[in-house]
Order: sequence, then structure tokens, then C-alpha cells
Amino acid sequence: MTEPETNYLVLARKHRPTSFSGLIGQDAMVRTLKNAIATGRLAQAFILTGVRGVGKTTTARIIARALNCVGPDGTGGPTAEPCGICEHCRAISEDRHVDVIEMDAASRTGVDDIRELIEGVRYRPVSARYKIYIIDEVHMLSKQAFNALLKTLEEPPEHVKFIFATTEVRRVPVTVLSRCQRFDLKRVELETLVRHLARIAADEGVKIAPDALRLIARAADGSVRDALSLLDTAIARGPEAPGNPIEDSQVREMLGLADRGQVIGLFDTVMAGEIAPALATLSELYTNGADPAVVISDLLDICHWLTRLKLVPDAPNALEIPAAERKHGEEMAQKLSIASLARAWQMLLKGLTEVHLAPAALPAAEMILVRLAYAAELPNPAELVRKLSGESEGQAPGHGGTRSQIRQPANSGPPRRPQSFDSDSYAPETHDDGRPRAAAGMGAALARPARQPDSAAETAEAAVPLESFEAAVALFDAKREAVLHAHLVTDVHLVHFESGKIEIRPGPHAPANLANRMGELLGRWTGRRWIVTVSKEEGAPSLKKQADAKDSRVRAEAAADPLVRAVLEAFPGSTIERVRERDKPDEDPVR
Repeated sequence: MTEPETNYLVLARKHRPTSFSGLIGQDAMVRTLKNAIATGRLAQAFILTGVRGVGKTTTARIIARALNCVGPDGTGGPTAEPCGICEHCRAISEDRHVDVIEMDAASRTGVDDIRELIEGVRYRPVSARYKIYIIDEVHMLSKQAFNALLKTLEEPPEHVKFIFATTEVRRVPVTVLSRCQRFDLKRVELETLVRHLARIAADEGVKIAPDALRLIARAADGSVRDALSLLDTAIARGPEAPGNPIEDSQVREMLGLADRGQVIGLFDTVMAGEIAPALATLSELYTNGADPAVVISDLLDICHWLTRLKLVPDAPNALEIPAAERKHGEEMAQKLSIASLARAWQMLLKGLTEVHLAPAALPAAEMILVRLAYAAELPNPAELVRKLSGESEGQAPGHGGTRSQIRQPANSGPPRRPQSFDSDSYAPETHDDGRPRAAAGMGAALARPARQPDSAAETAEAAVPLESFEAAVALFDAKREAVLHAHLVTDVHLVHFESGKIEIRPGPHAPANLANRMGELLGRWTGRRWIVTVSKEEGAPSLKKQADAKDSRVRAEAAADPLVRAVLEAFPGSTIERVRERDKPDEDPVR
């Protein structure tokens, strides 16, 4: 009976590159490093950053071999193509070289560890050309450790090189980054990773279907190490029958993935509002081993793909997908609008978080499909307005503006300017300090005068004509007399107004010196004398009450419009929030 082999190496270690030519997907970095080695322009420190499994530590070891290789005859110098034969190349590959020190910053984060490292920097290498320090996950070092390293990192001895690797370069202090030559290792592209996996599978004598390799590469998300680990798992599971290749169905089961064709069909069904077939498809996928969270994630991927089909003409050719799926996707893209796809994306994106947080993933995913199916049947705002107003398909509502026009009811008197409405809820607007805003449309007399620049001599300002009490009140707001302006709006009743003379009846909450203060400030601002007297006559309602009355009248007129009434009936509980003239900005003239 044969004993099982105990010295098996996982694929990620067995097929680790030992030279720059073995690195995949990092052409820019490889070219730069080769040129630097060939010309002798070597930095004292390198920092390699990128996502997990793209080759940061592997690159660091290749650099160490390239700098210390002496060739088969022992007389060579630094080279971009390490021989792999000399003692230094073999010792570095086997992680036993005394002059290549690797340190895991995740487990040795303190300043004492760095001080120990710095203490050894001053000693020359035992046998190699360079003493090389490789610090993995360097972002885990403490602040004190980074500070202790700075001076040595800036001016190390000529026989020392530092190589840092990190997945979170943003956590590395800028003072450290400025002393290093930085290389950003990017995610390996899907097709490049598929070819790499196929080559390794061939070397291992394993038959595996191309679609299965593509699923593994997609699940790895650009990480070579993750892809090799998944390939290792797929090989361990083996084919369904001896001698047969590993099929994509086995890989889908291993990864908990749903069939892409079924997911496309599920998206088509749910966007058509057919909830019962959609739930049945989801239940079937779940029974076959698909993770509900992965199904929702795949639906997001389909939604993004269909959006690209509508916006980018060559998107079908850019994505490596089967012809049948591509044809189905093109048909779906023609039926769906960008608005519906964008709405589906937002709902699925929010739903993915709900699935992860829910105590049971399947019911949460089903509820997401229910919401998505019912939302797919809702008309967009343009269709709703067209339906309520009874306009034809080819006729735009209103006059082509972005807001619905309010038409005057029959027998409502002289025509008024068209106004627009927003229906949700109504609440009187207030300023930041609690003062109520008056309604828009009070008239040109309430328009805020331009703010004059302050000067040392305000009495020298040009005369400002004030043709109404409202204009005088607005001047107080323009001059930033907030307290007086609030009293004039809410607590003052106008009895008589003429140029240079104002007669008012202050309310019980108005200050006692309001009339004197008002006359003084108006005289200073306008350059002429103003007499403000107090009367016992009733006078007109305050500006606040006038604005509220106008608001109520305008809202009542808007609510009487047939189109507005139809919208309010279609959405029970909704109210008119604001009414303003279409061609005028939404401003507050009283303020």
C-alpha cells in the first residue's frame, strides 16, 4: 500500500515566478525594472502596492535575485534575467539566504523591531552583493516605527536595499513614500489570467473546460494567487467521471454561482413584472447551490452590462460572452430604458446590503425581486403626466418645460401666468433664524435691492428711491438689520406711505423705539430725511399675513386645476408643497 505524498506544494507556491519574464499582467513595471537594472539606476528603496495576490512579494524576491545574481560562472553582475543556477539565486528561491531578510510587518509592528533591523543595516552583507530587506504589509508598522526608519531609508549604506509591499498604500506615511520608488501592480486582466490558468492546468496534466477556467478567473477578480487556489480546489474535486474534463457546472457548484444564462433570464422576467416565474427561478437556483447574495450580485452585473449595451455600441464585442447570451442581452436592452435600468441598479445595490444583513438570505433576495418587479411596472414621470393630462404619445406635456403646467379652470377670470407645482407635502418655509419666509411672487416692489458696499461714511451713499413700504422693509434685510426686518415683516401694520413719510401701527411685540430707529436708518441709507410716526388706526395686515394669504390663494388656484387634482387623487395623502411661476427663479423677495 502506497503512502500518500506529504510534500505536496499548492499551485500558488509551485508555480510562483522566479524571473521577470514569468510575471503576468505587469508589463509596465517589468519594463521599468529591467531598464533600471540594465542602466544601473537603482533606487535605494522600492514600494510595491496592489490588491492581494498580484505578485508583490514575488516581485520583491525577483528583484533580490536580480541584484545578487553572479551568473553560472560566478563573475556576473546585476541582471534583469537571473540565472537561477548560482548559489545566491538558489538560496533566495529557497528562502534561506542570510543577506535577504524578510519581515512581516503585520506581526512585528513595533519600534523595537525596526531598531533591531536598523542595527543590522550598518554591517555589510555576508556573501551577497546587496543586503536586501523585504518588509511585507508595511502599512501595519506603527507611527513610531515609521519615524525610526525614516533617516536610514533616506540615506542607507550603498550595500543596502529596501523593498516594501503593501495592499493599503494610503496608510503608509507620505514621508516614507517620498523616499521610495513606487510601483502599482494592477489586477490581472481576465483573458490573461485564463491563459495562465490553462497553461498551468496543462503542466499539471489536468483537463478542464475553458468555461470553467473563465469562471475561476472571474471569481479571482484579478488575483493570480486566488485563481490558483481556486484551480487547486477544482482539481481536488476532480471530474464527474474519470478521464473527463472538469466542467463549468462543477465549478459553479464549487463557487456557489448561478448559471449566467439563467440569471439573464431571471433579470428579463423580473423586469417584465412577472414575479411568480422570477421567484420560481430563484428557488431553483438556490436548490442547485447558488448563493442568494451571489445571484443579486450577478443581477447587478447584468444590469450594468445591459446599460453598456444601450450606451456603448461596441459593448457586445468587448465583453467575452457566448453568442446566445449576447443576442438575448441585445433584445433586452432594446426593451428597457436607461431610467428603468438605473432604478433597477439602485434597488439591487441597496438590496445586496440587505441580503448580507438579513438573518435568512433567500427571503431577503425574494423580497428584492418582488420590489423590483413591482417597480418595473410603474410609469416614469413623463408617462404619468401624459396619462393624467390625456395628451397623446407624441405630444409633450405643457410647453416642453420640465415641470407640469397648471391650466386655469373654466370661468376663473382673466388668464394668469402659468405656474408649476411640486406635490408631496407642504410646510411654511422659514429662515435659519426662525423668521417666516413670505411667499414668492409678492411683486416687483418686494424685490431685494442690491447690497451696497459698506464704507466709512454711509451718509455719502447715493440716494435710494423707495416707492413702497415693501421696498423699505426689503432695504433693512439688504443692510443686514435682521432683528428690525423681522419686526417690520411680522409686527408692523402700514397705515400710510409716501416718499419721506411713513405712518405705522406697531404690534404688541414690536420694540418701543421701532419708529425712531426706522427713520434714522432710512435717512442714513437713502441720503434724505424720513419721518416715521406711530398711529392708532388699524392699518393694513402685516406683510407676513399678506404673504400667507397670497400663498393660500395661489395654492387653492393650483389645487383647482384639473391636472393637479388628478395627480392628488392618483397619490392619496399628497399635498401641494410650493407653487411658483415657471419663468421666474425660486426666490424669497421679502427676505
